[in-house]
Amino acid sequence: MQLSQGVAAATAPVRRAPEPPVPEAGPPVADELDEQTLVVRAQEGDARAFEALARRHQDALYRVAVRVMGDRAEAEDALQEALLDAWRRIDRFRGESAFPTWMYRVVTNRCLAMLRKRRPVPVQEIEAPAPAQDSPERAAERDAGMAALHRAIAALPDDLRVCWVLREMEGQGYSEIAEITGATEDAVRGRIHRARTKLAEAMRSWR
Repeated sequence: MQLSQGVAAATAPVRRAPEPPVPEAGPPVADELDEQTLVVRAQEGDARAFEALARRHQDALYRVAVRVMGDRAEAEDALQEALLDAWRRIDRFRGESAFPTWMYRVVTNRCLAMLRKRRPVPVQEIEAPAPAQDSPERAAERDAGMAALHRAIAALPDDLRVCWVLREMEGQGYSEIAEITGATEDAVRGRIHRARTKLAEAMRSWR
């Protein structure tokens, strides 16, 4: 995935010139600044500060996009569009939540908007942990089980899948998920519970 393409589009018409060496006593380059300073600079129109923020969080954001979209190519598109959204709306960030939480919200909203335009959710791109060496029979059984799980996750309603992915695959807390999705904590807990119930039912024959 080419982060630079999306950021370049987001910050156009700003063009980056080759960077000269930074003197020892000079100001720090963008990547070395703390997050709050980068956010303030980005809100003031500093494209390099925004690029640094995007680089800092791109791996986690892309991972979420893949797990929600179920397809790497569409996840890349979603992330690039989300970066455009974030750059356009960076002035709306007021620090009421952590900046990564705000970015998660931008990405998940973009993913949900894209999902509403197409069905069904592909199932091949939700990663499984690397397994230990198995016999061919065990490997085939494991692969079939993972395929069944992928189908079950893809079949979840969008709001349930987003909450489940953020909780079970990203390790986000209930309050963070509430911030990201705009739901209450009770609603988040209910969605995750329903997602777990549906997945358990779908995977009953694989126990």
